[in-house]
Amino acid sequence: MTQPSFLDLIGSGPDGWGPALAAGALMTILIALAGYAIGMVFGALGAWAKIAGGPISRSVAGTYTTVLRGIPDLLVIYLFYFGGSTAISAVGHLFGASGFISFPGFLAGALAVGVTSGAQQTEVFRGAYKAVHSGELEAAIACGMSPFLRFSRIIAPLTLRYALPGMGNVWQIVLKESALVSITGVVELLRQSQIGAGSTGRPFDFYFIAAMIYLAISTLSGALLQFGEKRFTRGVRRG
Repeated sequence: MTQPSFLDLIGSGPDGWGPALAAGALMTILIALAGYAIGMVFGALGAWAKIAGGPISRSVAGTYTTVLRGIPDLLVIYLFYFGGSTAISAVGHLFGASGFISFPGFLAGALAVGVTSGAQQTEVFRGAYKAVHSGELEAAIACGMSPFLRFSRIIAPLTLRYALPGMGNVWQIVLKESALVSITGVVELLRQSQIGAGSTGRPFDFYFIAAMIYLAISTLSGALLQFGEKRFTRGVRRG
């Protein structure tokens, strides 16, 4: 039997895995976006706690960033998936269910990626806020701006301007971390490549295709982030 060519593998014909790989790539993007958005929430809260919080909140935020940056991401995903499954199973047993009830793999992966990336984004946002010149904040107070107006017109835009490069780096990390979510049963790009490699006996071809897709996603998202960075730094002298 004739082996399908490389182009046949990435096509949509009888021997093609193109649609399946495209679906896996879409799942990868969705996991990364969900985890990144969750991480932004945790990062903003963590940065606020470290900047303006009291001793207890600063201690909690410091512990959060230290622990989550020190634990392997794969272990965090395991903890969310199996811990969530154990909790759901326990609740289910109270209502008469039996057996093991698994936690949704996508949700477990997105939460795990979000919590780990949030620890990194906490430091990104904190450093960006510290880069805002104190004179600009003092001028806003002198003009009589309310705290909300000060935040929406001064603090948030300037902090975002300084945070964008770091946020771009975190996004690239999150994109790679999304491959670890396959252990929860989610069929994302890497998992789909493993399925294709096992079904056809051509692992190099499928992993090479996956690498090229990851590179394409990374390059495109990097270009978008660079565009956003240039837009937010218009009129700012570059060193």
